[in-house]
Amino acid sequence: MSFARPLLAATLCTAVLAATAFGAAAQTPSAAADVWARGIEHQRKADLGDGTFLNPVFAGDRPDPSVLKDGEDYYLTQSSFDAYPGLPVWHSRDLVNWRPLGHAITKNVGSIWAPDIVRHEGRYFIYFPARTGGTEGNERSNYVVWADDIRGPWSEPVNIGLGRYIDPGHAVGEDGKRYLFLSGGAYVQLSDDGLSVVGEPKHVYDGWQYPEDWDVEAYAQEGPKINFRDGWYYMTTAVGGTAGPPTGHMVITARSRSIHGPWENAPHNPIVRTVDRSEPWWSRGHATIVEGTDDRWWMIYHGYENGYWTLGRQALLEPIEWTDDGWYIAKGGDLGQPLAMPAGESVGEHGMALSDAFDGETLGHQWSFFNPAQDEYARLAFGDGAMTVRGKGTSPRDSSPLTVIAGDKAYQFEVEMEIAPGAQGGALLFYSDRLYAGVGSNGDRFVMHRYGLERPTTLPPGPGGRLWLRVTNNRHIVTIHTSRDGRTWEKYPVQMEVSGYHHNVAGGFLALKPAIYAAGEGDVRFHNFRYRALD
Repeated sequence: MSFARPLLAATLCTAVLAATAFGAAAQTPSAAADVWARGIEHQRKADLGDGTFLNPVFAGDRPDPSVLKDGEDYYLTQSSFDAYPGLPVWHSRDLVNWRPLGHAITKNVGSIWAPDIVRHEGRYFIYFPARTGGTEGNERSNYVVWADDIRGPWSEPVNIGLGRYIDPGHAVGEDGKRYLFLSGGAYVQLSDDGLSVVGEPKHVYDGWQYPEDWDVEAYAQEGPKINFRDGWYYMTTAVGGTAGPPTGHMVITARSRSIHGPWENAPHNPIVRTVDRSEPWWSRGHATIVEGTDDRWWMIYHGYENGYWTLGRQALLEPIEWTDDGWYIAKGGDLGQPLAMPAGESVGEHGMALSDAFDGETLGHQWSFFNPAQDEYARLAFGDGAMTVRGKGTSPRDSSPLTVIAGDKAYQFEVEMEIAPGAQGGALLFYSDRLYAGVGSNGDRFVMHRYGLERPTTLPPGPGGRLWLRVTNNRHIVTIHTSRDGRTWEKYPVQMEVSGYHHNVAGGFLALKPAIYAAGEGDVRFHNFRYRALD
């Protein structure tokens, strides 16, 4: 008998309880300070409608954003980790309002992070690292997918190796050759088609060393992005670690006349850094710089919202200016106030609905499986206004729940379920297969999910295995309601506090997401998933 899982769960439970108390104390912004505009389903959005915007431009877990300028259009992707379909692709013309185009990968190659999206000779490429066994697995490699149309179809992932490195950033040198810059200051030549490497990586850049007395997570030189401007190559890099202390992560830059170096550090480093935990955004870093349509320049990167590690790393947009001596500096302050909008026209209402009537024939763009098997999509069937999910595993831990990304501090979602004999279905706030909270039912009795553990109860859900569940997350306070008819609701007798369900407690670089699951040996039919923000 193995005691590893119970010991891990108990340790994690203790850590969550401790972090919950800390998280509540650390949170300084109040509900009254929430002044965002509201869009689809009352979700918060950055565009205030008066010529200004208020960060984040992507609320919710949108880490490691990479942006491509393609004429008047911008395309963005970001890390998707264990969520599949993965590598979501977004389109904008003003860098603030974004619409989804789809996903670039469906085949599970591991936990995906820190991609780079580029266009070369008319073809689109996304380079990314992936680690099997989750973010803490032992094996990793780098991959590329490509498409002739940004909307797809995208190729199957091509393994290009380089397992010692992460965070590939594409560049074209003065010699016309293609290169990938890598973590730790290395680079390697690519083949002309961009689908394999030529030779071995070489070290070319030592990074910038911050003062020893700064509170950071680790040095972690990563996320290199290359831009060419006025005869200089600029390398924008992250150091300081992506989580840990709020003051850790930062943006630095260096430049060189040649793609091969030597690289000179900017006198203004760090370009961006959270200097005090009272600021609205923590751990700001991992930036891409991009030119606007009116010659102004911008920087997009991620950060944690003060008091809301649970929402994951959100995408932030900041103006930059070029100095007379050819360096760039950040001009957005701590991003706590509205900023002037970039130029460009809107592509429509920002974001997408998380609600789903399940009246289509395929999985909606808002959904992703957590760490799915290669045949996971075969579990799904659509028809008669329902999504039928074949059971898998015994609990949320091993059933690959379906998740959506929420970007609001207070929200509510509900779903109707028909639970066949032998199956168990439920609604969750899901961080990972080790940490989640919510409630499920097998049609005869409830099971409560708390701290990633199962707590069976004797409360009957009602006859026939038909059940409505409602989950409310109001600034970390979780309340569950159940219904037998979708009209009369009963409050579940236990509430939870989940401010500690985040990376600094549980690892994984993930976020707490609304989710549904089907476990066991039967089917669960889901109807009318509805989401709405409460602010």
